[in-house]
Amino acid sequence: MSRIDIKITGFGGQGVIMAGMIIGKAASIYDEQFATMIQSFGPEARGSACSAQVILDREPIAYPYVKAPKILVTMNQDAFKLFAAHLPEDGILIYEEDIVEPKGVSLPPERMFGVPATRIAEEVGRTIVLNVVMVGFFAAVTGALTLESVEKAVRASIPAGTEAMNLDALSRGYEYGQKVLAERGQAVESIS
Repeated sequence: MSRIDIKITGFGGQGVIMAGMIIGKAASIYDEQFATMIQSFGPEARGSACSAQVILDREPIAYPYVKAPKILVTMNQDAFKLFAAHLPEDGILIYEEDIVEPKGVSLPPERMFGVPATRIAEEVGRTIVLNVVMVGFFAAVTGALTLESVEKAVRASIPAGTEAMNLDALSRGYEYGQKVLAERGQAVESIS
């Protein structure tokens, strides 16, 4: 694997920064990779735009800023509109399919992956775990991280007492990603 530049976007309160932290932690602590993360917030605590820029690589990372993400993970329409234009033609779009309508992107359909993360999170018990659903889905469709490393990172990152709910959210997101790939007859290696 070479360097992968990732931008995770959404509103404050959707767990965007936590998703970035889990991905970075999974890579750097549990998957023998290097990782960096830079976060950006709007002035409000909740409801404003925020993003996490995460870089994964097998080699040390000298420059931690993402100029054009290889992978864009977006949890709302405003974030999609703001960042989708920066995706390269060989990029990957991962989006919350009940909230984001991915119009105007010049990616082939096999490089766009929608997941009903909010619905899955509600089935798990709390909408707040939609970010963990997205992380599981990300791991499944990109192959950038092992499920085992992400599970360990989730356990190390979440509040005590929420382990079962968060691990269920992770598992469901990962399973949904595997299902999407299987339905398309698409292998992870073809997109990573």
